[in-house]
Amino acid sequence: MNRRDPQASPVVVVGAGVAGLATALTLAPAPVVLVSRSKLGVDLASAWAQGGIAAALDAEDSPALHAVDTHTAGDGLCIPEAVDKVTRAGPEVIRQLEAWGARFDRDAAGRIALGREGGHGRHRIAHVRDATGAAVTDALVTAARATSSITILEGVEAEDLLLDEGRVVGLAARRGAERLVLAARAVVLATGGIGGLYARTSNPLGARGDGLALAARAGARLMDLEFVQFHPTAIDVGRDPMPLATEALRGEGAVLINDAGERFMLGQHALAELAPRDIVARGIWRERAAGRRVFLDARAALGPAFPERFPTVFAACQQSGIDPRVAPIPVAPAAHYHMGGLETADDGATSLAGLWAVGECACTGLHGANRLASNSLLEAVVYGVAAANTIAGLPASVARPHAPPGFLRETAAAKAPDAMAALRQCMEAGVGVLRRRESLAAALATLLRLRREAEAAGQRAVANGATVGLMIAASAIGREESRGAHCREDFPARAADARHSTMTLAQAEAVATAVAGSPIG
Repeated sequence: MNRRDPQASPVVVVGAGVAGLATALTLAPAPVVLVSRSKLGVDLASAWAQGGIAAALDAEDSPALHAVDTHTAGDGLCIPEAVDKVTRAGPEVIRQLEAWGARFDRDAAGRIALGREGGHGRHRIAHVRDATGAAVTDALVTAARATSSITILEGVEAEDLLLDEGRVVGLAARRGAERLVLAARAVVLATGGIGGLYARTSNPLGARGDGLALAARAGARLMDLEFVQFHPTAIDVGRDPMPLATEALRGEGAVLINDAGERFMLGQHALAELAPRDIVARGIWRERAAGRRVFLDARAALGPAFPERFPTVFAACQQSGIDPRVAPIPVAPAAHYHMGGLETADDGATSLAGLWAVGECACTGLHGANRLASNSLLEAVVYGVAAANTIAGLPASVARPHAPPGFLRETAAAKAPDAMAALRQCMEAGVGVLRRRESLAAALATLLRLRREAEAAGQRAVANGATVGLMIAASAIGREESRGAHCREDFPARAADARHSTMTLAQAEAVATAVAGSPIG
């Protein structure tokens, strides 16, 4: 391929978090159109990541040990090839990020300082204080703005994938009232997660699975949608979204206590507060369900050092009138990361020709049933680079897509805060930390209704959110076991066979319709 062919259609990358930026930068000097719903670096889950990036950099660590911890957290569903690919790439990813301008914290000897987080058996978290995501994102944004082959479109909303004989050849998008038709040699979705579909979330509220919805409408196959990770320690002070008390606090010795002062995690797992996130989240959920408040207590572990060691968390506490040096922090689980997403090959290719997915909207098989802390930014770079390298080898093409009449033409008057609030409450109550058939059936019925009403009213955001919520709930009701982040109170045992789930939109609609017509539904 001639990467400089001026007649070739560009690669369109939708989403400007770490995954999208890494893809665009790796493709240089091939032409790329980078589509961002907001200003670059703003309202991104990548930029909000506090913990860091996992990589086996220590002499007493190795990619093999990192792989073992990843498999353990993934509870039998990690795809070995994906785990091997990503854990081996860890040290090179850190070097590449530094080449793009990121500056990780270093120790007195000049080595990258390594922290430890839940589920990790070694200190292997490279970080920039407690704002790693923001620092890495800022570095990549600066690099992208300085790369002449990348055309940046800010304030642009992706509407639909454009297909020609089953192949994705472009994107229909919108900037205000202006409709855009972007021809593409390939489209890469890097649209992030789905946390904003839940009433309690640590994600930007715009993280509602829009990329999953437009791919599902085009017929793409999705995988493992039922696995939603809830961060155990979101700061419970009434803010939406909820600020995080990073996992690294527990890595430094902060403990969980209830309002009676009891360390309730001691009897639930050998690693106590450093158990995998799903176990800690359920422990907190059950304490709260029993009427007890839960707190993260860093007084003994950090005390006066808190503001210097964790300035982002300290500032969030201060804004709510909490001084974590002398008082414990109220916490609750919040929707944080989606292990499921578009089913992808080892280079990010989806089931639709011409479409790739990277980052949180993709399901590579790395995370299995439960993501190991700080593996997500690592995965974003590894697969962003892999997708770019595959796409760069494709023959040049000139696509001339034609926009369809449009799925939904949402206007300002069609915004529906009440419907979105109902959707978020539905997901929280029915498809949350603990699940039962009855709650999932009720959620399916509600989501089916909300989707139909939103489509009729031209409410694109609600229709997209209800589409993705419907697919998550349909996948969850079909998994009659408890595994990783998916916990069924009516099926508490882990099934003997580990299997992945796949789902298309047509299949989800069929499940929802069948359940709605059943005695329970």
